[in-house]
Amino acid sequence: MTELHWPAPTATDPVDAVVTVPGSKSATNRALVLAALAAQPGYVRRPLRSRDSLLMAEGLRALGVGVEDTLNSSSGVGGGGEAWRVLPAPLGGPATVDVGNAGTVMRFLPPVAALADGPVHFDGDPRSHERPLGGVIQALRALGARIEDGGRGALPMTVHGTGGLVGGTVTVDASSSSQFVSALLLSGSRFQHGVEVRHVGEPVPSLPHIRMTVEMLRAAGAQVDAPEDGGEPDVWRVTPGALLGRDVVVEPDLSNAAPFLAAALITGGTVTVRDWPERTSQPGDELRDLFTRMGGACEFTPDGLRFTGTGTVHGIDADLHAVGELTPVVAAVALLADSPSTLRGIAHLRLHETDRLAALAREFNALGGDVTETEDGLRIVPRPLHGGVFHTYEDHRLATAAAVIGLAVPGVQVENIATTAKTLPDFPELWAGLLGTDATGGTAKGASTATGSSAGGKG
Repeated sequence: MTELHWPAPTATDPVDAVVTVPGSKSATNRALVLAALAAQPGYVRRPLRSRDSLLMAEGLRALGVGVEDTLNSSSGVGGGGEAWRVLPAPLGGPATVDVGNAGTVMRFLPPVAALADGPVHFDGDPRSHERPLGGVIQALRALGARIEDGGRGALPMTVHGTGGLVGGTVTVDASSSSQFVSALLLSGSRFQHGVEVRHVGEPVPSLPHIRMTVEMLRAAGAQVDAPEDGGEPDVWRVTPGALLGRDVVVEPDLSNAAPFLAAALITGGTVTVRDWPERTSQPGDELRDLFTRMGGACEFTPDGLRFTGTGTVHGIDADLHAVGELTPVVAAVALLADSPSTLRGIAHLRLHETDRLAALAREFNALGGDVTETEDGLRIVPRPLHGGVFHTYEDHRLATAAAVIGLAVPGVQVENIATTAKTLPDFPELWAGLLGTDATGGTAKGASTATGSSAGGKG
């Protein structure tokens, strides 16, 4: 084992735990943008503090927005814990924004930068140069922005802000990312004529994320017309006007609850996730249905959502187009099922932090699995598995999927478990608390540590 290989603990008993999942990345970063564009100061309470959200906060600071660390009052809104106080200010350059490999930062901040007075340069990790951004760039140009991108339609690029944007109607192909639509809507109320976004092309993936954007805009005082309200299909409108500075309490990230619920399903145990909302726009809420279909049961309790498994996992045929981020953990559970699974509607995952479909098939098969890529998903046939190194390709969701496999398969060693810090800080510690191990894979009651030789580099 090298220092980059984390031995995934193997469960010897059913898990029985109550878990507090950190705040939603999607909600945190939307809340930060809306607070920065508001007419008054506001608070983002219980935010996720991870690489992606810290990059968003720092990007806004670079544009002149005050984002101050503070603490919640134990008796105030949102209870105890950390918060950000956001102080809107005139946006300006020159400035440089590091997007890392965060899709929300690379797509949500260029429209904000178009409202700044001066040039704003965007760059990030090497993988960020390969991720789709052309739809946002072309839309902003159509709305009146000047952007230098060397003709690449990707990072690095510079937005030459002039202090405002005309706005109006724009057509965009958002079939590769729903964030193209959300990016334009979030800043649209600050455009002179607002914005009307018309999607053309294949269906938009991850529509629940656009619904989250719409709900958060309305809560901030924006007037938004959306298809789900009986409007024109694939058309969203935001009327120009001021946004309200608010106190926003961020919900727990339900997508990041996936590995913890999976642990209950696989081990026949029980996991309660605190503060699971009974009504939410988060895509992760679909886990309740997906994992129930795969053999578990759930109920709301005063402590949160209680999920219980039987230890028997069933295969599933599921269209995950709207909830693609759940795919890695759902696929890991399917690998341990009693029948084959087909996961469909997720071709867009080839454009995420890595080509998730290819990476999942490669790494699962290296452990003895039988996983085949299809045109728009994965076909998974359960087979006896063995240990080995699971490469993560700097993708946080592959790392958590590997941890799930390790529950039932001794000897799984996860390359670069630290990549989980992108959206789930302290994942090894959270996983250890669930299983009764130490964070480095040490043995404790209720779990044993997987061991095995490390081999090979990235495939």
